[in-house]
Amino acid sequence: MLAYPIVPSSRLADLLMTTERLEAALTFRAAFFDDRHQTAFRLFNGFTEGNPDLVIDLYARTLVIHNYADKPERGFSAVREAQQLLPARLPWIRAVVVKTRNSQDPQEKRGAVVYGETADRKILENGVWYAIDPMINRDASLYLDTRNVRLWASQHLKVKSVLNTFAYTGSLGVAAQAGGAARVVHLELNRRFLNVAKTSYTLNGFPINKSDFQVGDFWPRINHLKAADERFDCVFLDPPIYSATARGVVDLAQSYKRLINKVRPLIKHDGYLVAINNALFVSGAAYLKEIESLCADGYLTIEELISKKSWPSIP
Repeated sequence: MLAYPIVPSSRLADLLMTTERLEAALTFRAAFFDDRHQTAFRLFNGFTEGNPDLVIDLYARTLVIHNYADKPERGFSAVREAQQLLPARLPWIRAVVVKTRNSQDPQEKRGAVVYGETADRKILENGVWYAIDPMINRDASLYLDTRNVRLWASQHLKVKSVLNTFAYTGSLGVAAQAGGAARVVHLELNRRFLNVAKTSYTLNGFPINKSDFQVGDFWPRINHLKAADERFDCVFLDPPIYSATARGVVDLAQSYKRLINKVRPLIKHDGYLVAINNALFVSGAAYLKEIESLCADGYLTIEELISKKSWPSIP
């Protein structure tokens, strides 16, 4: 006698909806796939497409599936559906990585390969190679939503000097270097992240000056640069939402002004400060108001607003 699993009707409906949404995403974003499968983009944004527990990014031939459910088990069925459906629809996929955002296990947060063997380690964006390490931490080593900032950097910083604070894997500085910057200094607390930036340099044939890859805490390193009378044509300020070390606290909701004022003395006259807001809980209007208040003294002015890259959502 054959036995068939009994699936609750509500769960079956959820699975059918997930399948329909994923199929719609594949159709809607068909134009984003490149023939050589080297690019990166958000394939499915569940926050705006009907399932906030699920986000799927494509890095070359690797899918990174994020389970964002507050209770991870709630997102398991959608994740399984995605990891079964998408490789069948995209037969050139070589690996699928699943990250469980709210797991108690640090390794599950960083991710595990559930399909294939080896995840991709580089992507091509606007003619620039970026090294990636999809399981370096709970993020996938390259933020897709700052694509427009990277494009701006590659177009505006030729022969300029650049300081890339909170550099992470260095993508903003790599873009500036690709655009012909005269010097780019990367400042990051974690050496492993900066090693990814160095790999990006190697991929693009850029020379590596070890003194421009500085490992250390933001607060004392900025003081050191000031003491050395360093000045830059552009400073990128792309801090985490919250971070605390023995030398200081970064809290975007409470102290962004402090961060900006900390780096202002390092910016040359008529130079750029590129300040990035990563706090989803801080509204764009509130953030802009805070920046405008810093311009009241006349030493700073808002020249341009660069939107974060959001791949179009399905209507």
